Amino acid sequence: MVVGWVCAVCGTRVDIAEAYSWTCPRATADDWRHVLMPVADGAPVIPDDDPNTLVAFRRSSAWWAFARAHGMDDDVTVEIAREIGDGFSRTPFARHGALSDATGVEVWAKDETSNVAGSHKARHLVGVLLHLLVAERLGLSTSRAPLAISSCGNAALAAATLASRVRWPITVFVPTWMDEAFGDGLDRLGADVRRCARHDGDPPGDPAMAAFRRTIADGAVPFSVQGPHNGWCLDTGRTIGWEMRAQADAAGVDLERVYVQVGGGAFATCCSDGLGDAAALHAVQTAGCAPLAAAVAALGDDANPGVRWAEVMRPWDAPHSLADGILDDETYDWLGIVTRLRASGGRTVIADEATVVAAHRMVNDGGDAVSPTGTAGVAGLLSDLAAGDRPDAAVAVVFSGVAR
Repeated sequence: MVVGWVCAVCGTRVDIAEAYSWTCPRATADDWRHVLMPVADGAPVIPDDDPNTLVAFRRSSAWWAFARAHGMDDDVTVEIAREIGDGFSRTPFARHGALSDATGVEVWAKDETSNVAGSHKARHLVGVLLHLLVAERLGLSTSRAPLAISSCGNAALAAATLASRVRWPITVFVPTWMDEAFGDGLDRLGADVRRCARHDGDPPGDPAMAAFRRTIADGAVPFSVQGPHNGWCLDTGRTIGWEMRAQADAAGVDLERVYVQVGGGAFATCCSDGLGDAAALHAVQTAGCAPLAAAVAALGDDANPGVRWAEVMRPWDAPHSLADGILDDETYDWLGIVTRLRASGGRTVIADEATVVAAHRMVNDGGDAVSPTGTAGVAGLLSDLAAGDRPDAAVAVVFSGVAR
């Protein structure tokens, strides 16, 4: 059970009963480099036998602990989870014969392409929305502040999909180069889409992110898959790892490694946290955008990485790759990944562009319709094999997004 939150940078603690605890109380516009992480009581994660993963894992989730801290009956929490949770079922996790044969390694794949909005992103965002719905049911709010997100891919689609289910207003900040057809899809879901151009004199980084931060300062809810903007995305995001662990145990397979693609970093943090230390996290980025690997190398064995955030986590210049969903110029949740790398005995992996392309072709030629971003974890495995680093036991990859 989650008992509260702690900032991974300054150590500030926040009670689980605190409403709208999106960010560390010590974070400011000038000092935003803080991130709240859920603190559990150490009890084992034991899911209910329910096909809805939000219901099954509710007792290990922060949104449920928040509800119970305010005296909400468990039956009501289940009702709320079912209200928003259509489609949140356990996604497949099975041995992938084609990849196993091609690599000579026993590869198990978690397939998120059947998840809500076609990727893992809704897993993160639904925790934020569940908190909002619980707070609303408790009478802690009298109006709905608009949701806001900076994204032009799967996170935007997941956010707009979830918001449309409960008719919650949402603004999506996107770069100017977003695909028109994708924008039309967001429009159909009722999102207010705003294209953000870069202007002379703008600070380094993504202009859509800068616009997102401004609207949050004006009172919008950070409906974000980035922990520093909303730590609640690190709550239900862990369901993917919890499911994998339960499915691996049921299949009797011991996983040596899990290869997880890294953009903003919440996915790798949550997947590894849920899966546990038995599988070493191999955090995969492309040669065209690898701020995490650069930060980890600069950090070394420093026992207090949070104080060096601004020094070592620098915006990547001109990110580029076919795996365009992991081109975040900063790895916002890098501290969570560093914690998981150290706890699990993992490391970072950089895949060159040829390997990113080869991994995408290998998976899709085998009959799976997965995006280049969604196969980037496979590129990490191929990179290790090419370098002569062959695992001794089974490994896991995640097909994190459907091909569009």
